[in-house]
Amino acid sequence: MKIIAFIGLPLSGKSTAAKVAAKLGIPVIVMGDIVRKEVRRRGLELNDKNAGMVANDLREKEGMDAIAKRCIPLIKSLEEDIVVIDGVRGIAEVERFKEEFGNDFILINVSASIEKRLERAVRRKREDDIKTLEELENRDERELSWNMGRAIEMAEYTVDNNSGYSKFTEKIEELINQLSKHVNIRITTLVYPTEDEEKVMAAIRNLFPDAEIVIRNGVLTAKAENLHRIRELLRKQKILDTARSEFLKGIRNNSIIVYINKQIATASKINFTDENAVLSPLCVEFRIRGIDIERFIDYLAPPTKDGKPIMELDEL
Repeated sequence: MKIIAFIGLPLSGKSTAAKVAAKLGIPVIVMGDIVRKEVRRRGLELNDKNAGMVANDLREKEGMDAIAKRCIPLIKSLEEDIVVIDGVRGIAEVERFKEEFGNDFILINVSASIEKRLERAVRRKREDDIKTLEELENRDERELSWNMGRAIEMAEYTVDNNSGYSKFTEKIEELINQLSKHVNIRITTLVYPTEDEEKVMAAIRNLFPDAEIVIRNGVLTAKAENLHRIRELLRKQKILDTARSEFLKGIRNNSIIVYINKQIATASKINFTDENAVLSPLCVEFRIRGIDIERFIDYLAPPTKDGKPIMELDEL
């Protein structure tokens, strides 16, 4: 799981960046929602003063990483390949996320001048927003007291947000696509009582050697990322045209779904079949992000002439 987090001073554009991610189909966890939920739970009016008071209270009682700790179970419950966090505000939160997710946690700083930020506050008119320059300066001071400055220094990337909405969202989309570029493979199948679980697992690993497999109540699920073996077998078996046709037929938004004969896979061979095949085939879903889907198909199964690939892509 890859985690992309946005940090920045109030009204710098973190939420706008998160909305770009949401439009790309990436789930977003808003850290401020944790605080706002707690404000309402305590029966308080939702405004900047009460939100700040509750945020400080949570940090004093539960540690400076209190809100991050509350977010982690939410992130994991999504079971997604990539998740965006909106609203990291301090070094303790960054360290908590780094401890939990390691190098898969990527921090992006969103930068904007105080004049631009005040302009946005006045324009968006959210009930808990600041309304004057003095209030914004006080908000900056409060969040910097949580060591936001040190956290910003840890950001791997900084995106300037002083040049207008379109330019900013374009830069954010480009960066997210760059960072989230990957293919995640999901395999599912039923395992009948008459089948040998070990043989079914071996069949999957014949095609996807790095597969992480779980079997519960007769349902097998697996995750993988390595495409090398299946790419090699398509060429070895000389079935590129068939594979290309199946991949094109199986496009579902940003995914490709194909069905592979489970029994044939035990012999390290690929045989495409349909969803309703006897004994349940392997349902293989290639979840593609940050990569053009046609390029992905060209990489796995390029067009051919006289049975040979017209061109070969060395990488996605």
